[in-house]
Amino acid sequence: MKCYRCQNTDPKYFILDHGVYYCRKCIGFSRVEADTPLTPVVLRTFRYTGAYHLKYELTPSQKEASSQALAYLCAGKDVFIYAATGAGKTEITFASIRYYLSCGKKVGFAISRRQVVLEIRDRLQEAFSDLHVIAVCQGYTTVTDGDIIVCTMHQLYRYYQAFDLLIMDEVDAFPYVGNSVLEAIADGACKGQKLLLSATPDEKSLKQMAAHKMERITLFERPHKHPLIIPDVIERPIWIQWILVVYYCLKWQPKQILLFVPTKQIAFFFYLILSHILSCSYVHSSKEDKDEIIQAFREGKFQVLICTTLLERGITVPSVQVIVYRADHIVFTSASLIQIFGRVGRSFQDPTGKGLCLCRSSTKSIKTCIVQLFQMNQSVQSAKDQSN
Repeated sequence: MKCYRCQNTDPKYFILDHGVYYCRKCIGFSRVEADTPLTPVVLRTFRYTGAYHLKYELTPSQKEASSQALAYLCAGKDVFIYAATGAGKTEITFASIRYYLSCGKKVGFAISRRQVVLEIRDRLQEAFSDLHVIAVCQGYTTVTDGDIIVCTMHQLYRYYQAFDLLIMDEVDAFPYVGNSVLEAIADGACKGQKLLLSATPDEKSLKQMAAHKMERITLFERPHKHPLIIPDVIERPIWIQWILVVYYCLKWQPKQILLFVPTKQIAFFFYLILSHILSCSYVHSSKEDKDEIIQAFREGKFQVLICTTLLERGITVPSVQVIVYRADHIVFTSASLIQIFGRVGRSFQDPTGKGLCLCRSSTKSIKTCIVQLFQMNQSVQSAKDQSN
């Protein structure tokens, strides 16, 4: 037996119900009968003749990466863009999106995190203002077809063989990475080429690039030309870390601060303390009003946003500073920390900033984060030296 959605062939995952075998491995997405091929989804397409608009002109490095990606895709190859946080990898995809749409083909943009789906939807809608860009994620499932579809990885189950170009952002992130069911569903949703994006590729992706199963494009230079922020690491007992959080939140006023903590409970405790001395709020995955709180923070309505790793990716706030409390906690992997400190220094108006890593002792993840950020900066500087 075989499940044509998740590609499962293990007999222990099939169950007999009223004379029909179903796959239990992917039943959370809906029932699929064993040995029954799926029907391709038919979505509306048209030949797009418009153009996209950017707030700023792409840098020479971005233009080169954009052209390379489109050339590889047109040659029928999958592409991985390995770009530093804040390097503008989303904007690099716009030329490929426009090309596929101009050919009357369907484009999907899949991301692991719901908050990032909503942000990317807004950025694409602003760039392609004459198109209908939709988000498909928790709370946004009424409309599932648009000119460009931006969705979470989980929502790809709706789109079997639907996309000629499937762009997948942060493929190293939970819950996609290491999830064989989601990987199979993503493969099934793409009938053409994949364009993968990440600042922190996982081992599987690196091996695929090394084996030339995907073409690799590297971009570590940010558009404003300033280096990536390398955080300061302070090793202190937990109780002193609490004091340091309060101290730096006050010291960095009036700058806005993202305070990352390892658990929901700690987020709430910090909120109880900090709310007495400065304007703040907190978010985590279970908070119902998280969208409103994040938007209020973007609008500068309060100074400190206390958050879990929910916001490690995708959120862009000009002039934000970052503190990680208990950075030696297991939830803060090297990839997570690189993403977190990548929130700093993203805007042209304020391309510098501060990052602070508080821990009892430096873990392998913390050390790897520092080394990789340093190597990315060194790679950009070496390229500049060679061109001079």
